Amino acid sequence: MSATTEETSAGPVRRRAPRGTLRRLLSRPLAVVGLAIIGIVTFGAIFAPWLTPYGVDDQMFDGLTLQGAPLPPNGHFLLGTDLLGRDLLTRILFGARTSLIIGIVANGVSLAIGSAVGITAGYFRGWVGTILMRFTDLMMAFPALLLAICLAAVFTPSLWIVAMVIALVNWVQIARVVYTETRSISEREFVDAERSLGAGSMRILTKHILPHLVPIIIVWGTLGISVTVLLEATLSYLGVGVQPPTPSWGNIIFENQTYFQAAPWLVFFPGAAILALALAFNLVGDALRDILDPTQRGILS
Repeated sequence: MSATTEETSAGPVRRRAPRGTLRRLLSRPLAVVGLAIIGIVTFGAIFAPWLTPYGVDDQMFDGLTLQGAPLPPNGHFLLGTDLLGRDLLTRILFGARTSLIIGIVANGVSLAIGSAVGITAGYFRGWVGTILMRFTDLMMAFPALLLAICLAAVFTPSLWIVAMVIALVNWVQIARVVYTETRSISEREFVDAERSLGAGSMRILTKHILPHLVPIIIVWGTLGISVTVLLEATLSYLGVGVQPPTPSWGNIIFENQTYFQAAPWLVFFPGAAILALALAFNLVGDALRDILDPTQRGILS
C-alpha cells in the first residue's frame, strides 16, 4: 500500500508512505532530472580524488601556453586550466564538496533554528510568540546578502564559519512558514480534544503538531539548499566566503574573472555548475511540494 491511515480525534489522517512518495517523485521527469544532477555532483564530490589524476593545487608545467595563458579544454585537460596552470575539472570537483557541505550543514542549522522558533511562537503565542516573531521580522528587514557579508567580515572566513553565517541569515523564512502552520494546526479540534484529556504541551507538539509539519520542513529544506549554494557562491565571489586555497565554485570564478574574455571557460564551467546544482534542488523541491503539500493531500482538511 502506498498510503496508510492514522486515526485521531479529528478523524482519519491519510499519510503518504515513503515508498509511495518516492514512486510519485520518480514519476515526474523534471524531478528525475534534478535527482540525476544531484547524484552526479555528489558522486563527483565524494570520489574527486579518484576521478582525476591531478591534485587540487597542482600547477602543471604543461598547464599554460608558451605565453603563460590558460589552456582551453583539450584531451589532456578536459575543462582546460586556470591562470596558474591548475586543472579546472579537478578544482570544480573539489569545489563541489564545499558547495554540498555548506549547503547541507547551513541549511540543516537554519531549518533547526527556524522550525524551533516557528513552533514555539505558533504554539505558545502570548508574549513568547510576540517577542520571537518580532525578532524574526527584524531579521527579515535586513537584506540577507548584506547581513551575510557583514557577519562574514566580522569573523575569519572559513568553510564552517561561512556555513554558520549563512544559517544565521536563512532561518527567518522557514520560521515564518512554520509559525503560520503551527498556529493553524494548534487551533484544530483534535488538538483541543487532546488538551481536554489532559495531554501536556510536549505530547501535543511531538505527537500531533510536528508530524503535520514534517512535509513542509522537508520541502523547505530541499528548496533551501539551492538558496544556500547560491549565497555561498556569491560570498566566495565577493571575497568574504570560503578562502583560497580551499576551492569553491564562487572563488574559482573570482580568481579567474580577469580572463573571462580571453578564457571564458574559466567562468562558464563553474558558473554552469552553480546553476545546475541550484536548479536541481529547485526541481526536486517543487516536486516534493506538489506531492507532500497538505492542502493538496487533504491532511488537514
